[in-house]
Amino acid sequence: MTSQPWFAARRELAPNRRLTLAIMSFVLPLLVWCLVSYVPFIWHPMVEVSDPGAVSYFKPGMLVEREVFDREREKVRGEGAALPAGEPANPVYLPAPHQVARAMFTAFTTEPQRRNEKWLHESLGDSITVIALGFLISSLIGVPLGILAGTYDAVSRLNEPFIEFFRYLPAPAFGALAVAVLGIHEAPKIAIIFIGTFFQQVLVVSNTTRKIDPSLLEAAMTLGAKRLNLLFRVVIPGIITDLYKDLRILLGWAWTYLIVAEMIGTSSGITWFITQQARYKNFENVYAAIIMIGIIGLSTDLVLAWLGRRIFPWQRASAA
Repeated sequence: MTSQPWFAARRELAPNRRLTLAIMSFVLPLLVWCLVSYVPFIWHPMVEVSDPGAVSYFKPGMLVEREVFDREREKVRGEGAALPAGEPANPVYLPAPHQVARAMFTAFTTEPQRRNEKWLHESLGDSITVIALGFLISSLIGVPLGILAGTYDAVSRLNEPFIEFFRYLPAPAFGALAVAVLGIHEAPKIAIIFIGTFFQQVLVVSNTTRKIDPSLLEAAMTLGAKRLNLLFRVVIPGIITDLYKDLRILLGWAWTYLIVAEMIGTSSGITWFITQQARYKNFENVYAAIIMIGIIGLSTDLVLAWLGRRIFPWQRASAA
């Protein structure tokens, strides 16, 4: 029996190989991170002082550059004084994996140290609310408009030239305007998510709608289908599975605008948490928050994919 090759153009791998490669895609970056963090001779440009010796400004636990540590060590050696001691270490902005893992746990279980700080779950809750509302408003307008533009040329000609122009305008450029119009609370953040998502959403949905088989439309019109019947009984059922996939992808797009959106208005959300932790050099918390954003985004997409397979079971049958 000939085994399936790993590299075959446009041929899908066996399920066990796909699962193996998916796991390795996470393991390999983690392995590189571990090597850089735990193997001293790979990088470690700093030294963590354990014994300051005769160097007056060294303190236990202090991080100094290796060249500075060696220079001071040679200096006190020449003076015949007590030598400093230390261990190779990485800069504070690159914590080890176990430090980040501990931060992910303690961020949920440890009370904030400062009065103006929020718990991590509160910051995540604020961010998820902003994302959900921005994407919902965008979808309520963008999906119907995209379907109409993809179905009727008149709607497309009236809207898509301007939308094509507007989608090149960077959403962050509207930050100051959004604050001036909507105030300093959550509304301008939702507006930035909307601006960053809506125009792409209309174009993606209209393009998906245009892919519907024209013979279906012709057959429906031959049988007497009117405009609304054509939309609700032919067009939308014909694109519903692809439309669902588009919305999954566009939801991930909306997440990319979150950091920009939360830089304006009031201080809240995961961006505010990251900024505060970076200001106090708690970089393990910064990494923990960034990884949590990825976990939430990926988990959401996997849940939506699972729901999609159950809502549209015929898609799974056709794929098989």
